[in-house]
Amino acid sequence: MVQLLRKYFKGDMVIWVITIILLGFSLLSVYSFVPILVKMEGGTPFKYLFKHFIYIVLAVFAMYWIHKKDPKYISRLSKIIYYSAIALLIFTMFFGTKVNEAGRWVKIPFVGLTFQSSDFAKLALIIYVSRMLYKKREMMNNWKEGFIPIMAPIVIICGLIVKDNFSTAAILFMISFVLLFLGRVPFSKLFSVVAGGILLFIMVVGVHKALPDLNILPRYETWVNRFTNRYENSADIDEPGNLQANNAEQAIFLGGFFGQGIGKGKVKEFIPEAYADFFFASFVEEFGLIAAVFLVLFYLILLYRIMRIALRSDNLFETYLCMGIGILLLSQAAVNMMVCTGIFPVTGQNMPFLAMGGSAMIMACLGIGIVQAIAQRQEEGKTVATETVLA
Repeated sequence: MVQLLRKYFKGDMVIWVITIILLGFSLLSVYSFVPILVKMEGGTPFKYLFKHFIYIVLAVFAMYWIHKKDPKYISRLSKIIYYSAIALLIFTMFFGTKVNEAGRWVKIPFVGLTFQSSDFAKLALIIYVSRMLYKKREMMNNWKEGFIPIMAPIVIICGLIVKDNFSTAAILFMISFVLLFLGRVPFSKLFSVVAGGILLFIMVVGVHKALPDLNILPRYETWVNRFTNRYENSADIDEPGNLQANNAEQAIFLGGFFGQGIGKGKVKEFIPEAYADFFFASFVEEFGLIAAVFLVLFYLILLYRIMRIALRSDNLFETYLCMGIGILLLSQAAVNMMVCTGIFPVTGQNMPFLAMGGSAMIMACLGIGIVQAIAQRQEEGKTVATETVLA
């Protein structure tokens, strides 16, 4: 398999192998984890397996296609990508498909598939911020010319996402701040924005509570309940969020060291998002703690290889972009694990490459494709340098 990958796929072979293994394993895990979805929405496991397989095919095609492109084109298109993300988020806000009062999805006509606009916006923002950090690297001390042009896109994208998906907006905001810190943005400016953001959020919450008819934050009660139920009323299992969290912890406990076996997990059938937001709990129940340790190692190796590519690049845009993508993928996996183990309150973050969900998988694979495009350029640079020395 490695020789076949080397022939058609360029870049870091370790990243390719880990990504392909995770995508292949997702077929088995999704098929095993969808009984609850079959009960709730009907159909058969094969229906959801086939749908997931179609998404994998699209994701691999997108990953392969973009890894053949020169990273400089991604840099040049960053502004178009960013404005497209804003347009998609605004469209979703007014015309998106709503689930639990959250309008996050856009239904693709004719094919019956859905796309979560925030998944595209996350990658778009990382690309754009990386580009701006490179362009404005000499102006970081200037509010008007340097800091505000970088900070404004972050606030706009996160502001459009936070209304329907607080956890995604918070994670994306923190990743953006990490990039700003790595880009040597003065700490005083970062602190000022954090303080201003906290005050603004408090004001918005105050307006929402004072004028509830405006419904400025339609999911505010959900956010509060998830937090308080997790940390104050953990014994109250009547709340839906607590019920899911307790079932997830029970599934992990029953998994033990070696797991219940493929398809033999029972608690997963009572976790509504066993195939996505609570993937890690279902995984441990059926495959065990030892397999979970290997899964964590896979993600850590993936992060290490991406960071290695980032630090080897002679282009700051490529360095920031690789770091942003690596941190994004690992943070999503880490949050999923921490939610399932009771460290975090319930959020909507799934496991990259493994959980059922088309747009998240496609965007994760696009991110890997971009990293591999950068790695391929590094390989070509080494080849040219070697040939020059030998000549």
